[in-house]
Amino acid sequence: MTGEANLWQSELEAYIREGEPSRAEKAQAWQTAIGLQDVDGLRPSRYLIDTARQHIEGKITIDAVQTRVHEYYQQRGERREIEEGEEEADIVSARIAKILGEKAFHFSPAEWCNIHARLFEGVFEGAGKYRTYNITKSEWVLGGSTVLYASADMIAQTVEYDFSQERAFSYKGLSKKEIAHHVAKFASGIWQIHPFCEGNTRSTAVFIIKYLGSMGFKVGNEPFEKSSWYFRNALVRANFDDYERGIHATREYLDRFFENVLLGESHELKNRFLHVGWLQDGSEEAETASVTDQVSDQVSDQVARLLDVIDFGEELSAVELMGRLRLSHRPTFRKNYLNPALQAGLIEMTIPGKPTSRFQNYRKVQR
Repeated sequence: MTGEANLWQSELEAYIREGEPSRAEKAQAWQTAIGLQDVDGLRPSRYLIDTARQHIEGKITIDAVQTRVHEYYQQRGERREIEEGEEEADIVSARIAKILGEKAFHFSPAEWCNIHARLFEGVFEGAGKYRTYNITKSEWVLGGSTVLYASADMIAQTVEYDFSQERAFSYKGLSKKEIAHHVAKFASGIWQIHPFCEGNTRSTAVFIIKYLGSMGFKVGNEPFEKSSWYFRNALVRANFDDYERGIHATREYLDRFFENVLLGESHELKNRFLHVGWLQDGSEEAETASVTDQVSDQVSDQVARLLDVIDFGEELSAVELMGRLRLSHRPTFRKNYLNPALQAGLIEMTIPGKPTSRFQNYRKVQR
């Protein structure tokens, strides 16, 4: 983690350590809300953190937070180019914090759609509406392969079926660990449908947190705060089979995540363990994953993710790297991914004497 990332986490954690219930509850909601943005490699602005602190301290309401964030980006848009990643992170974080602070919840597909609409209205087209086309997504954790998502013309029926099965299920007599595993199964199932064009993981996470709260469970916020990308990768691994390559769908990683959430377990949630190429036999592929994991404690999650998509010996352009990371905004890529990696000496230019050359590529540095 970078010092900046650690700073906002430590600032919010301080309110929890104080022990004042109202402040602690709000701080936990903000930790989860901001942490979930890492699912898409997004980071909040300093402005959001300062505004969130005013909300936690009771100086302003959550509605005032949303108004201020909206006005802040209107003003920025008039003066200079907006950092799109920060804007989305700030807007969606504030909306998640508001939803998590509400006591209302109804277990239904309509509630899930409503959460998505509230999170992403004005951010994505079609917020709260089912997609009307089929999709694929190249996944780092699958070595570039994609999960098979539900067909667009079957989304409504599939969603209703999964929800009806969950409504009929009884948690009576189950241990907390068994409950955690069943919730993992339900979350995995509805996520694989992927009913929305974008924002599925964040809306699913918020829905599941609210669902667990409605059943009286105290949800640990740390896994969502610090391991949301692991959460997404675990969902991917729970829904991918490739028998030809000997890869089978497994919920073991998602089970560990929810054991941390509900039981307070301390499973190590390392993304490298989820990669389909991960081996524990000392192979070159395992060593590469290990190197990436070692540096991830010293650099940002974004830089660690960048290193994950480059193999030793590869020379890739900025456009190719952005494609592998599923990023579209060049300033965000350069600020949060490329420049920190170059400064840390983890990647290097192929034409160092001409940084702006149109033939410029980048390669991973042997360490």
